[in-house]
Amino acid sequence: MLRYVIKRLIYMVPTLLGMSIIAFLIIQLPPGDYLTSMIAMMTDSGQNVDPAQVARLREIYGFDDPVWLQYWKWMSGILFRGDFGYSFEWNRPVADLIWERMGSTLAISLASLLFVWAVSLPIGIYSAMRRHSVGDYGFTFLGFLGLAVPNFILALTLMYLSYKYFGQSVGGLYSPEYVDAPWSWAKIGDLLAHLWIPIIIIGTHGTAALIRILRANLSDELNKPYVITAKAKGLPERRAVLRYPVRIALNPFVSALGWVLPELISGATITAIVLNLPTAGPLLLRALISQDMYLAGSFILLMGVLTLIGMLVSDILLALLDPRIRFT
Repeated sequence: MLRYVIKRLIYMVPTLLGMSIIAFLIIQLPPGDYLTSMIAMMTDSGQNVDPAQVARLREIYGFDDPVWLQYWKWMSGILFRGDFGYSFEWNRPVADLIWERMGSTLAISLASLLFVWAVSLPIGIYSAMRRHSVGDYGFTFLGFLGLAVPNFILALTLMYLSYKYFGQSVGGLYSPEYVDAPWSWAKIGDLLAHLWIPIIIIGTHGTAALIRILRANLSDELNKPYVITAKAKGLPERRAVLRYPVRIALNPFVSALGWVLPELISGATITAIVLNLPTAGPLLLRALISQDMYLAGSFILLMGVLTLIGMLVSDILLALLDPRIRFT
C-alpha cells in the first residue's frame, strides 16, 4: 500500500509542473494585460493617460519580459518563498487574498461534500435494491430535477422561502450584526443557521449525479451469480448486498471524488455571487475579467492542485476497497 501511494505522489510532480505551465499560458492568451484593461477603463471614463507612467508601470510589473521569464519569476516565488505574486487590482499580495477566501471556501465545500455522500449513498443503495418501486421512481425524478435546475435558480428560491417563512436574513454567511463581531457561540450558531442554504444548493447537483452512478453500478452487481448464490444459500438480503456488491459498486462512486472536490469550489461561482458568499469563485471571476494575471493564475493552479488531491484521495480509497488496484 505504501509503495502504491509513493508511486502516485511521484506521478503528481510532473503533473503539477504541466498544470502550472498551462495555468500561466491560459491567463496569457487574452490580448493585452491588466494595464491595457485599466487604460481602456480610464479612457472610457474620460481620464487622461500618461504614456510615461504606463511605460514605468510595465517595467515595474515585468509585462514586457518574455513569457518564460514571467513564468519563472512566478513559479520561483511560489516554490522558494511562498509568494504567489502581487494583485494589481487589489494592490495586495495574492497569498493574502487567497487565504482570506480559502477558509470559508473549504468549510462550505467540505460540508457540501459530506452532504453529497450522506444523501447519495443510502438513496443510491435503496434505488438499486428497490428498482421500479414508487420510491425509486420518486428519487429518480428528484435526481433528474436536481441535475436540470441551475444552482442559482435554486439559490434564489431557497433565499425567498427562508426569508418569507423563517424570517432569516439571506445572503452571506452571517447576519449583519455578526459580520464584524468577535467569535462566540452566538456567532457560530448564526453561521450554522446560514450554512445550510449553500450546502444544499452546492451539493444538489453532485448528489443527483452520484445517486445515478451508484444505482447503475449496484444494479449491475446485484444480477451477478455470486449475489444470487448467496441469497439462495439463505444469507439475509441486507448482508448479501452490503458485504460485497456495495463495496464493488462504490469504485466509480469513490473515483468521482477527483472531480467533485474542485467542482465544489470552482463550479459554484454564480451561486456564490447570488448568495453573496465570501468564497474563491467570485474573486477568480473578477480576476479573469480584469486580467489580474497572478491572482487568476494562482487560483487556476489551486484548482489543479485540488483536482490532484481529490484524485489521490480517491485512488487511496479505491485501493482500500479493492486491493487489486494496488497492482495496476
